[in-house]
Amino acid sequence: MGSIFRSEEVCLVQLFLQSGSAYNCVSELGELGLVEFRDLNPNVNSFQRKFVSEVRRCEDLEKTFHFLEQEINRSPSLKGPLPPPCPTPSAPQPRELITIEEESERLARELKEVSRNRDSLRAQLTQLSQYQGVLTRTHSLTASHVPPAVESQGLFDNRQDVRLSFVAGVVHPWKVPSFERLLWRACRGYIIVDFREMEDRLQHPDTGEMVQWTVFLISFWGDQIGQKVKKICDCFRTETFAYPESSAEREEVLQGLQGRIEDIKSVLSQTESFLQQLLMKAVAVLPQWKVRVQKCKAIQSVLNLCSPSVTDKCLIAEAWCPTAKLPELQSALREGGRKSGSGVDSFYNRLPCSTPRPTLFPLNSFTTGFQNIVDAYGVAAYREVNPALFTIITFPFLFAVMFGDVGHGLLMTLTALWMVLEEKDPKLRNNNNEIWRMMFGGRYLILLMGLFSIYTGAIYNECFSKGLATFSSAWHVGPMFEKNIWNSSVLAGSQYLSMDPVVPGVFTSPYPFGIDPVWGMSNNKLTFLNSYKMKMSVIIGIIHMTFGVCLSFFNYWHFRKFSSLIFVLIPELFFMLFLFGYLVFMVVYKWVAYAPSQSKSAPSILIHFIDMFLFTENSDNPPLYHGQAIVQKVLVILALCSVPFLLLGKPTFEYIMFKRRQRRVHLDEDRRPLVSDEGSINVHQGEVEGRPLVEEEFDVADVFMHQAIHTIEYCLGCISNTASYLRLWALSLAHAQLSEVLWEMVMRKALTWQGYVGAVVLFVIFAFFAVLTVCILLVMEGLSAFLHALRLHWVEFQNKFYSGDGYKLTPFSFTSIINVSNPI
Repeated sequence: MGSIFRSEEVCLVQLFLQSGSAYNCVSELGELGLVEFRDLNPNVNSFQRKFVSEVRRCEDLEKTFHFLEQEINRSPSLKGPLPPPCPTPSAPQPRELITIEEESERLARELKEVSRNRDSLRAQLTQLSQYQGVLTRTHSLTASHVPPAVESQGLFDNRQDVRLSFVAGVVHPWKVPSFERLLWRACRGYIIVDFREMEDRLQHPDTGEMVQWTVFLISFWGDQIGQKVKKICDCFRTETFAYPESSAEREEVLQGLQGRIEDIKSVLSQTESFLQQLLMKAVAVLPQWKVRVQKCKAIQSVLNLCSPSVTDKCLIAEAWCPTAKLPELQSALREGGRKSGSGVDSFYNRLPCSTPRPTLFPLNSFTTGFQNIVDAYGVAAYREVNPALFTIITFPFLFAVMFGDVGHGLLMTLTALWMVLEEKDPKLRNNNNEIWRMMFGGRYLILLMGLFSIYTGAIYNECFSKGLATFSSAWHVGPMFEKNIWNSSVLAGSQYLSMDPVVPGVFTSPYPFGIDPVWGMSNNKLTFLNSYKMKMSVIIGIIHMTFGVCLSFFNYWHFRKFSSLIFVLIPELFFMLFLFGYLVFMVVYKWVAYAPSQSKSAPSILIHFIDMFLFTENSDNPPLYHGQAIVQKVLVILALCSVPFLLLGKPTFEYIMFKRRQRRVHLDEDRRPLVSDEGSINVHQGEVEGRPLVEEEFDVADVFMHQAIHTIEYCLGCISNTASYLRLWALSLAHAQLSEVLWEMVMRKALTWQGYVGAVVLFVIFAFFAVLTVCILLVMEGLSAFLHALRLHWVEFQNKFYSGDGYKLTPFSFTSIINVSNPI
């Protein structure tokens, strides 16, 4: 856990990769995930880099793979995500990449050809089946259609060429009403239209959906009406077929259609079988091809970040690497050279670095969720103290203070425990729902939040808003009657009675654990709990903030900022402890010094704290201890004196040190001889050139302004942040009251019913109560408490010592690249 407290040491290395082994060396580094490469060609366009042709080649292969995956998903039996390759294949060598390219193109070409043939056969089969359905369904209609009778011989002579004609076809069912209406209006009723539904559902040639087509037969006389009918059919995109006039011809055509349909079905079956074989072959090889090409593309992209040497015999790269992993880095370079058969090994050199270094924390599935909470505020600077180590405990604890309930915490714990136990289930890990992925990633955080909620709920003695009588109560009613303080007349005349702890035997001892359940029945329960939780919130908040101020000691000590250690840390601790630490002392002292029997004579801490700042005394409020007034005055004076010390100490010290350095430089220049013993006037030229040309600058106003802002922010923040921790009390009170309202308004009403009817009512109302509990008290209230705990850590705790202005070390790793391309 020591490495989580402070980030790992990272160094800048310069890699010299031999041209013949550079590919394999980068491949080995990608498998290990050790280093983060820097771009040595920032001014070169990405299309003008050395290995851009190889990157484009990999992108073309990815387009081919995308086509193959689309064809696989079109098959109902193979639809779904492709299984990841196990074990993960290595990056392909150049010759292997050529083989993958040839095989994938050949497979894609065969799939395109077979798919095109299959679609053509399906279209022909659909068309022939439609034709067969048209002839079958309209066979009985043509016998009843006769030419219209003529009114006179003269007219008959002019219409000797008039004969009955037919147009038959199929139309989509939802087009039938408008199709029929337009035919009737355009032809003015000089047609006979019949519609019949086909018996079988056939595939739509454009959409692929199964449609129960409608067969139509249009009978008409005359060429002009026939032209109108054909235009309307074309407008509605109907399928029309040649319709034989005689029954014998229709029977002959039907027999021919039946034979052709059988032949096409046979060929289509063979085509589908061959296509399935190709798809199975693609399913077998595609996952490995995708991973190998992704690795190849990543390697070529890294090689584009390198710069060629002067002789063009090697590539030069710069990378960040954890210092502890340098032996593994050298082993990876040596292994890459061995696989390439290179006679010269690649090697590295450590470089001095003046730029800020990246931050790296070794994480696992447990610590990742807590580190993400901290990183959302800001990534720790290099070697800065990491708040995530303490957040593991403090975050679920502060959440539980606001969410404390045994029942609700138990439900949350069981849910998180199920996710933890089933964390390797692919169905849970591969779920693409964003909310679920967020919850699943924080499963250990939710587990601790639930466990701490059970603990704080046991202290509050609340389980679904009801108290648990685990132990016998420390309050007893009997002595009140034995001492004749209560009697029948007192009981008859008073609705509420107060138990006096001064009476012997009424209050025996503190409750063994948590709050006594008798407070759940008392009339002043809310007053007692408010006082308890409010003081507890202030104590927790001041301890939490003081701990944050103390953590800044480790930052100052590590970065050798001894002036900040003396002139910043010490006055900050004085200001915090002499004022708010003393407030905690008074609360604890009053708890210890005054028993319940002395509660009436106990002084008010609030009045004492106000008088402390006003330098006054209140005769009506007795002191907590002897000499309290003097102690308080001394503490306030010391706290006020620490403010100018915090404001002026560090800037003054830095200004004095700056002047001292300047005097030392001037003295060195005055003592330097103009001509050396050898008569060389430029004997110190190297020293002059070695010094920075720009002299050190010190802006007094800027330093004082920065320190003034820090002082004002800290002093005001101590007050506002202390008040901010009262949200622990407010959220806890709101959660308890909401739980009580839900119980009283819902569940309690169900328990008033008796008999079989009561069982049914209880079953229904309990379901409603369970839904409200999960939705409101677990989800809504849990999210509210989570956000408030997040704010307390980000603002009240981390701003005492944490800058958060760093950036993560993002090592070149094949695992992360593959996970981004194929999210788990």
